Amino acid sequence: PVGVLGPHFENHPARICLGAYILAHLPFIILDARFTEVAGYVDVAKRIIDLALFGAAQNRSYRRLADFTDTIGNRVSGSKNLEKAINYMYDAMRQDGLDVHLEPVKIPHWVRGEESAEMIEPRPKHLAMLGLGSSVGTPPEGITAEVLVVQSFEELKRRAGEAAGKIVVFNQPFVSYSETVAYRAFGASEAAKVGALATLIRSITPFSINSPHTGWQDYQNGVKQIPTACITVEDAELMARMAQRGQRIVVRLTMGAKTLPDADSFNTVAEIKGWQHPEQVVLLSGHLDSWDVGQGAMDDGGGAMISWEALSLIKDLRLRPRRTLRVVLWTAEEQGGVGAQQYYNLHKVNVSNFDLVMESDLGTFTPLALQFTGSDAARMVMEEVVKLLAPINVTRLESHGEGTDISPWMETGVPGASLHVADDRYFWFHHTEGDTMTVQDPREMDLCSALWAVVAYVVADLQEMLPR
Repeated sequence: PVGVLGPHFENHPARICLGAYILAHLPFIILDARFTEVAGYVDVAKRIIDLALFGAAQNRSYRRLADFTDTIGNRVSGSKNLEKAINYMYDAMRQDGLDVHLEPVKIPHWVRGEESAEMIEPRPKHLAMLGLGSSVGTPPEGITAEVLVVQSFEELKRRAGEAAGKIVVFNQPFVSYSETVAYRAFGASEAAKVGALATLIRSITPFSINSPHTGWQDYQNGVKQIPTACITVEDAELMARMAQRGQRIVVRLTMGAKTLPDADSFNTVAEIKGWQHPEQVVLLSGHLDSWDVGQGAMDDGGGAMISWEALSLIKDLRLRPRRTLRVVLWTAEEQGGVGAQQYYNLHKVNVSNFDLVMESDLGTFTPLALQFTGSDAARMVMEEVVKLLAPINVTRLESHGEGTDISPWMETGVPGASLHVADDRYFWFHHTEGDTMTVQDPREMDLCSALWAVVAYVVADLQEMLPR
């Protein structure tokens, strides 16, 4: 226009309006181009899905998980089994042709020891129990004391005068895991404040077949540390009914729990290097540690295996994205994301190079949606990416990507994603002896692997990183 109308058009209102229009609509013009670019991955996505569900990789993630958990068993932080698990995965992923290395971390080392709980009055009964992580032990002879049953922290405060010298039993109703888990986490300290000798916490689950659920608990600074364990829903309700009748309840609790000095361990890292921007990273993850019960198949062996499987699918198809695809198998997640926090501290100097962080830690059952945290512009791109999952009917993008291990990255603005699966039964088996291969399904794991691989590859191969 300047050439046609002469130099005076430089400040012409029409030019200014045109410039303002372009600037205002530039983000949408760019996003339209990205939408077209994402749509170009339809065939690649279908190849990944077909390989995972119908090709040579069918049932592979399930077989890998079964071999891993049957060979190693459970893998609590600081244990020899966790050390064996890390070595197992290091060797297995190297044999798969991936670039693998270990990154040292220090992790908690809590040991359960021998433990038991018995109701002595009003009648003898064995109580199924599991000590809670970081709990102190009892004296060698145990603690024998009368029980005070409460349903909430509020009731404990109202009845504080009755708690001194007793074992407090929390019989809180299950509302949701995120809400009810506060009793497991803080019950011991709240009871200690009013003079209790120990606590027994109703397991955090909506369903029980006399199965106790363990997990980490946190002592508050400046509060006496007392022994704490979980008991079954059935036994908590039994003692609540007895208490309502006015019966005197006496329990003997014995726990050999102790905390040892922090142990040396590793985060396990495997990669496919990007061909154009190897310094930029799409990170997939699950945690390798588990509790010291069951096999840790569901929490979180499945998440670890589908993250490995995603790279295997991409490698098998001889695909190589622009950016690096990196799998991190975290250690000591169950103790509060200890390994992941140390990884973040080590790598946060390069935070601008992390394109997307992904975590699977709520089961690998039938996938329903991808959960995502990021900017509005990034969300619009991801909505196009999940459309590529139409062949497996998982095209919904939900808000709130989550995960203990990726949360430090998301808090700094890195986009994050997690799986939403049909997890109705997840907390039935969570942190129990029931977390075994029996709860896993090969087809469901194939679907999760396909979703994980498609999302990771496409995001890693786009011309530009996701908008912050």
